[in-house]
Amino acid sequence: MAGTAAGVRIGAALALAAVLSACGGGSANKEPAFESFTADELYRQGELKLESDGKPEDALRYFQEIERLYPYTAYAKRALIMQAFVLHKSKNYEEARAAAQRFIDFYPDDEDAAYAQYLLALSYYDQIEDVGRDQGLTFQALVAMRDVIEKYPDSEYAQSAILKFDLAFDHLAAKEMEIGRYYLKRKHYTAALNRFRSVVQDFQTTTHTAEALYRLVECYLALGFDAEAQTAAAILGHNYQSSPFYQDAFNLLKGKGLSPEVKGDNWLSKIYRQMIRGEWL
Repeated sequence: MAGTAAGVRIGAALALAAVLSACGGGSANKEPAFESFTADELYRQGELKLESDGKPEDALRYFQEIERLYPYTAYAKRALIMQAFVLHKSKNYEEARAAAQRFIDFYPDDEDAAYAQYLLALSYYDQIEDVGRDQGLTFQALVAMRDVIEKYPDSEYAQSAILKFDLAFDHLAAKEMEIGRYYLKRKHYTAALNRFRSVVQDFQTTTHTAEALYRLVECYLALGFDAEAQTAAAILGHNYQSSPFYQDAFNLLKGKGLSPEVKGDNWLSKIYRQMIRGEWL
């Protein structure tokens, strides 16, 4: 009897282990029967996954299945914008842009179209690398942020887009400055000058303008163009007199017996005249 009882207990234990194994390992790899869920249930499951497990990509499938199983419904529309959001949150930026663009194409007049446009722009902006790398994505971020600002000026995303546009714009100016300093250090003055001129002409509202003007003074003095150097220093003094770059420029000119003043009829003197009329900076 004792042996029989022990055998029964062992058999029961083995059976329980088999059940637990089936519930654990077997079902873990089995996909949910998405077809058995309503659109509302799928959407709620997607939201639950997004909020609870800390893995945005786990929620993505639910939103994708809504679009597949319940196309042309309000839930499909909501699921599409959620796909763009989840993909961006997961740093799948290219796919996030594709989902956001599909939403804009399918629902251009929807109240979430502004958010889709913003997500599309953000997917470029969040990929902007450090200054030392290629800035193609920065240009794309600028274009996309401008679209948010121009197409949806009254949306809640416009102000954020303006801020990020300015930061991306500053980023491009920083790139020009980095290249210009590289050339200047190697005494390639003409190449350096072109970069600093670009900052003064094209990026004059950024934080790099004062240094660009000072570097122009350096380049022009090295090339023997005293009038341009004096004019650059004059602009620097007029707009950034408290900047240490102005004092450095002043000292450079003083060392050559020169002073900051508008001289000649060069591109810098034209900028100075524009500035006096209030059309510059």
